[in-house]
Amino acid sequence: MIPPGTRLPDYGGQSLSKVLISVGAASGAPAWDNVLGLPPAPRYVVFLVDGLGLRLLQKYRDQAPYLSSLLDGSATETTCGLPSTTATSLTSIGTGAAPGRHGVVGYTSRIPGTQRLINALKWDDEVPPLQWQPHRTVFERLHDAGVTASVVNDAAFEHSGLTLCSQRGVPYHGLDSVWQRLDVLVDVCESAPRSVTYGYESRLDHTGHESGCDSERWRERLSAIDTELAQIRDALPDDAALLVTADHGMVDLPPQNRFEVDDVPALVEDVVLIGGEARFRHVYTRSGAADDVAHRWQEVCGHRAVILTREAAEAAQWFGPVDDAVRPRIGDVVVAALDDFAVFSTRQFPVEHKMVGFHGSITDEEMLVPMLVDPPR
Repeated sequence: MIPPGTRLPDYGGQSLSKVLISVGAASGAPAWDNVLGLPPAPRYVVFLVDGLGLRLLQKYRDQAPYLSSLLDGSATETTCGLPSTTATSLTSIGTGAAPGRHGVVGYTSRIPGTQRLINALKWDDEVPPLQWQPHRTVFERLHDAGVTASVVNDAAFEHSGLTLCSQRGVPYHGLDSVWQRLDVLVDVCESAPRSVTYGYESRLDHTGHESGCDSERWRERLSAIDTELAQIRDALPDDAALLVTADHGMVDLPPQNRFEVDDVPALVEDVVLIGGEARFRHVYTRSGAADDVAHRWQEVCGHRAVILTREAAEAAQWFGPVDDAVRPRIGDVVVAALDDFAVFSTRQFPVEHKMVGFHGSITDEEMLVPMLVDPPR
């Protein structure tokens, strides 16, 4: 059982991993499964707004009139995977697979056989992305099915490890400025009679981390992005559909609920490495100590977190089916924070205390993302 107000991933149904697969089916790829029930259209633009949780959009719908107009029509509750974090979600979208298969199991996770963490946003030059995530992307499979697939995103991301894990195999149209995005998206969308074009927006998430998702700055950013998306929709060809989704939601954390694990020596006993992020920790233990570590952490955190051993989390399908190569990347113990609580380790992650908004855990606010479709005219 999980507490009220929490959500586990719906990997087999309304899940981010089904987005591009359903889009492919809706755009005419033969033998693909339209799990999300998307309307048919020969051209699709899939636009992901980083950090736009469904609960946040519902709460601040007055700041986003265009997106809110879609909330009342085509919107469905969709879950991201676990952890509810950017690197994991983008790879789930790009591969059509759950984290236990694609292997990007968090913002930071253990490099098996080492005492080091890989940061999935910054990457590690010693870890080849195609070995870390060897499965073909949905973009590549769309190309094989006769649908022109493309990515439109910041030029700086083109050769990143995360891009190679999640979006490799198709043309990448790098942007030097957000002002270029509308024209490039439209041009790419119109470049083929059947096309799927992926776009990405990061500024809302950055604003949430810096100022909080309940801040005036966040609401102003949401309004600006809403206007930009309405302009993109108006500029797309009549036979194109626009699908807007997100990778996770967000919660703000007050200072008094920021638990410092380094202040409790019993919690680092038998622990060799701590990864993940503040709202979802991967705790790596010495061999055979996972049960004891999980018990000690639960005694201290109490009702403020759901704490499971890796085996229990795998049995509960938190990561979907887990491949053997992926299993040691997951913490021997995983800690999912509840409400506005989080686990910090200033010694290992000093930057986290500077943030206001966070994500990663299993609350509705973090797990539920919008799936908004503006069909062909």
